[in-house]
Amino acid sequence: MDDDLENMTREELISEVKALREGIRRHRDCSGHELCWHHPDLWGLLPETSDPIPVVPEWPEFIRGCVRYRQSLDEQAPHAPRTDEPYRE
Repeated sequence: MDDDLENMTREELISEVKALREGIRRHRDCSGHELCWHHPDLWGLLPETSDPIPVVPEWPEFIRGCVRYRQSLDEQAPHAPRTDEPYRE
């Protein structure tokens, strides 16, 4: 799957690592309502050209997952700043 790496020059590998790090940082630095979004730009950093369509849970299950995700943030980041900023389109 990653055979393309074997033929890259040192400079190409460095460029690839920098692009991957930037993508990971953009994803890591999401906060607030951005945490809930689908991030195809991150997967676009992979060399594969597939663009799989995600399986999306029905609304009740989806909302339960959102609530559980938010609860996990309380558990994993209890001291993270909180905001009551409303969602804006």
